Amino acid sequence: METANVLQKLHTGIYGLDAISRGGLPKNRTTLVAGSAGSGKTILAAQFLAEGILQKGETGVFVTFEEPAQAIRDNLISMGWDIGRWEEEGKWVFVDASAQVGDETTLIVGSYDMGALLARVEKAINNARATRVSLDSLGAVFTRFGDSKTVRNELFRVATVLRRLEVTSIMTVERMNEYGTISREGVEEFVADNVIILRNVLEDEKRRRTAEILKFRGTSHQKGEFPFTILPDQGFVIVPLSEIDLEYKSTDTRVASGSRELDIMCGGGFYRDSVVLVSGATGTGKTLMVTEFIAGRVNNEERCLLFAFEESREQFFRNAAGWGVDLRSMEDAGYLKVVCEYPEVSGLEERLVKMREIMDDFKPHRVAIDSLSALERVSTQKSFREFVLAITSYLKQMGTTGLMTSTAPTLLGGESVTEAHISTLTDSIILLRYVEIYGEMRRALTVLKMRGSQHDKNIREFTIDGQGMHIGKPFKNVGGILAGNPTQSESAEISRLGGMFEEDE
Repeated sequence: METANVLQKLHTGIYGLDAISRGGLPKNRTTLVAGSAGSGKTILAAQFLAEGILQKGETGVFVTFEEPAQAIRDNLISMGWDIGRWEEEGKWVFVDASAQVGDETTLIVGSYDMGALLARVEKAINNARATRVSLDSLGAVFTRFGDSKTVRNELFRVATVLRRLEVTSIMTVERMNEYGTISREGVEEFVADNVIILRNVLEDEKRRRTAEILKFRGTSHQKGEFPFTILPDQGFVIVPLSEIDLEYKSTDTRVASGSRELDIMCGGGFYRDSVVLVSGATGTGKTLMVTEFIAGRVNNEERCLLFAFEESREQFFRNAAGWGVDLRSMEDAGYLKVVCEYPEVSGLEERLVKMREIMDDFKPHRVAIDSLSALERVSTQKSFREFVLAITSYLKQMGTTGLMTSTAPTLLGGESVTEAHISTLTDSIILLRYVEIYGEMRRALTVLKMRGSQHDKNIREFTIDGQGMHIGKPFKNVGGILAGNPTQSESAEISRLGGMFEEDE
């Protein structure tokens, strides 16, 4: 029941939807779900009933206007929903109003009148004692009405009957474009109490699915678009960026980076709950830093998780052995888990869900991602930033130390697109650069940023050999390293610059 001040909500059980709706769908009201072809309307409508059965033992009625009931049973079996068994148990009831070949009268009884169909729906709800109802898709019926006034009247009639029966319902309708008019007829959104828009936008030859709550009458909800994906055995999964908050705890505990010299540069190592970005051109030592970061847990019981998107597991192990690090023994002992997969295998939303599942299962103390640049190339800029925001926040909430790498666009450095998108989301940034001095290529390292800690401001030379990385002394009399244009300063110029900062006697 609704109180005078608070509109109760029904938890849908759909991952992420309850978060962005701040508790679920308004109870005993109708929610219109509008979306283009392929946006996931039918799956969302079916999952609304399925989660009610699985999580709360509630019964549901599914009214289908387009696909026959058998087609829906077959299509949704991949989601792990045995609708046929639920029907036998009386938990799921179909009202099949789909068009049949050679029998158009079964679509709707009586021209421009849904009275007979609503009577069937009401009977099914009462017999099953259903609390959830899904109608998919009303657009198939509305095309038989001659004008928008009739559509509006009939839609209002449907919503009134469902509200009188005290059921929480979802109605799906089609829309012609991803942005612009909400629904095909242009009136549905004004009649329904609540409106959710599903989009499947094509941008830069990549698809990006999002869900947006346009309105909830009488109650609050999160604003804006939220990415989602559809997974086998899980169904509709929304990535609720809104659940990310800044109330996670922080610690002063330090952990080893894997390099004694780098620990000194960082004021004693990384903070345990920090996320570190290592950026550099190809061959500067990013993967080596990942290897040493993982090997830095040798003297304790920390578990390490590596997500590799550019090298295979065997290649990674071989390269680590070349630096004197035996990762295979760590894996055999259960302290290391390596997940290797090409970025093109799945979208970022699906990948984020899988990565979180792996982290929840393995419970790592250290997580390394090599590299973010590989993921960036298969996504839009907005999707990529949302992914990094979600994964970094999740690492912080877990109190896990994270290290991620990105590739600079040129050999001598310069800011990469990756750095521009995520530099503000990470706690520390370590830059690796090539430096050309008198025809000789050298490598440079600097700690550009480290939140909450003093750190070495120098740009130091480092070398790589069979024992890994060795950080040496600062570069002297060399400028322009970070800009990718290193130049050797003459002695006279150095004296002049030094005089600019002399204090008055």
